[in-house]
Amino acid sequence: MSLKIDIRKLGLFNKMAKEGGNTVADHLSQMTGMETEMEITKINFIDIPDIKTHVGHAEQIGISIEMVEPPHGHILFLLEAGSAKELSHGMIGDMGETDPNASGFTDMERSAIQEIGNIMTSGFIDGWANVLDTTIDIGPPSFIFGPGSGMVDDLVGDRDSDMALMFDSHVQAPDSNVDVKVYTFPELDELVELMQQIEV
Repeated sequence: MSLKIDIRKLGLFNKMAKEGGNTVADHLSQMTGMETEMEITKINFIDIPDIKTHVGHAEQIGISIEMVEPPHGHILFLLEAGSAKELSHGMIGDMGETDPNASGFTDMERSAIQEIGNIMTSGFIDGWANVLDTTIDIGPPSFIFGPGSGMVDDLVGDRDSDMALMFDSHVQAPDSNVDVKVYTFPELDELVELMQQIEV
């Protein structure tokens, strides 16, 4: 597997992270009425066991999608239950039964979170596809509740390669407690191949 890339193209990693993140933030703002913004904290090539440590073992809500076209791989959004509730309330507004203090989720809240998952995943991929000048088909989002490290293990634990590319990004709503973390695990050789085709 050759991962050699023209050094002038390294900026594409930043561009993909920003474009994907900003698209997600714009879509969420429109759907929930909350002001959201994207912060890219770091982009790393990192060993998969280290990613599991970084993500941690706390129970969270995970929304994952599989890219079924190059660069293949997975994208994982992680959010605390409180963030999920707040986003769902922004989307539902006064239309339905919600209880911010209840421990579980109503059917309407679940439905809103599912729709938010669709918005985030498709928005992120749209941003990537724009930068890579391609189309990237994705499968339906999967929703998981459990330790973040376990989700990473399920998505990439059986890879031949010990390394993954990690975009550590946060979607935040400054006026609320919403914080969504985004981790991406593309197939590195396919991503590099797509990047090689782009003029810089």
